[in-house]
Amino acid sequence: MQIQIDPAVLAELNYIVKLHVRHGAPNPMSSVEELVGYVLSSVADGSRRPGSWEREFVERMGLIADTPAHELYRAQPGEPPAA
Repeated sequence: MQIQIDPAVLAELNYIVKLHVRHGAPNPMSSVEELVGYVLSSVADGSRRPGSWEREFVERMGLIADTPAHELYRAQPGEPPAA
């Protein structure tokens, strides 16, 4: 899978990484790839773990589907097996 990032967004992500490298951060990233991977992992974790800090992040972005199925905790990523 390849992801295309708008040039303006990429410029900001590069700036975030530059600040992390120069000045540190609570969770420093050393590359845009690492930063994007962390953010996407947080989105995925928030999707499957109601009550987690990541869930608030995902809810604020409007990414939680309007279904009770999206309110269930899932230990494993991906669609749960059919019951």
